[in-house]
Amino acid sequence: MTDTTGAPQPRLRLTALSHGAGCACKLGSVDLAEVLRHVPSVVDPRVLVDAGTRDDAAVFRLSADRALVATTDFFTPIVDDPRAWGAIAAANALSDVYAMGGTPLFALNLVGWPREKVPFEVLGEVIAGAVEITERARCLMLGGHSIDVLEPLFGLVVIGEVHPDRTLTNAGACAGDLLVLTKPLGTGILATALKRDALIEAGMADAIRSMTTLNEGAARAALAVGVSAATDVTGFGLLGHLGNILAASKVGAEIAYEALPILSHAWNLANRGIVPGGTQRNLAAAEQVEWAEDLTPTDRILCVDAQTSGGLLLVVPPENEAALLAALREAETPAAAVIGRITAGPVGRIRVTRQLQ
Repeated sequence: MTDTTGAPQPRLRLTALSHGAGCACKLGSVDLAEVLRHVPSVVDPRVLVDAGTRDDAAVFRLSADRALVATTDFFTPIVDDPRAWGAIAAANALSDVYAMGGTPLFALNLVGWPREKVPFEVLGEVIAGAVEITERARCLMLGGHSIDVLEPLFGLVVIGEVHPDRTLTNAGACAGDLLVLTKPLGTGILATALKRDALIEAGMADAIRSMTTLNEGAARAALAVGVSAATDVTGFGLLGHLGNILAASKVGAEIAYEALPILSHAWNLANRGIVPGGTQRNLAAAEQVEWAEDLTPTDRILCVDAQTSGGLLLVVPPENEAALLAALREAETPAAAVIGRITAGPVGRIRVTRQLQ
């Protein structure tokens, strides 16, 4: 970028234009619970999934063998490269459809742009990055909506399709089932480090690669093998999204910290106090979590780190474990880690130990 004299200008840092980064900007789970009190209950046989179970998307039956999956997601810049931001935002929004076992059909852009601060050519790069991802997902980009705002925002509305009998939801987890995670944790911490100039963007390469990987392969593996429940891991962190499964399925869980896949640098950065506000809110809300005494405060932070475009958390019966892991490896998901198991209860209780007993 140059000025009117042709002299090069300093590179625009998108992450410096917002108060937070990525899905760490989401309202906390406690705040969201207060908001959801005002969402009316829906009594309609066509509505298969609504906000009541805190699933990743709404599901609306069209016929005996067809249902629509609808979701939306948007956030402030998580990286400084506009094309990468658009790609991450698109993959993140599409993930909700995959988490429900659906196939994306089309998408609409959601844009909030500070028109006096950021050139529209930068927005063009953001949209180009998003289109790269939607084309990879064979999902049509059909338009969108934009407003003038103080901080840049970008995301998508995504409409997909799923067979009503093959929908993946938070409900259905059973005691003895295993928990499998398909992407590493730590994106919230790394993005916050980038925003605070504690990490160069090259240090985000592995995180960007993970965040721009579609969860399509993981969903395909889950559907082919058969899982009991599924969700994707985003702003509420691993334990927050697991908590939604436990509440809907009326079970508990055990997590093995040493089994968690974690991005390079994330633990060290968190240990230096570089922690997103969303992650701190997640930790404060983790009242149902029982921590083993040998887990450090930093270990706990990784378990609740607010993720952006995280992996799928799959609940699989033991007899399907080997087949699922093989299918995930064939799909080349960023991770395929058995991180814990479902217990009979207490309902909602998560025990985190260094290793499973």
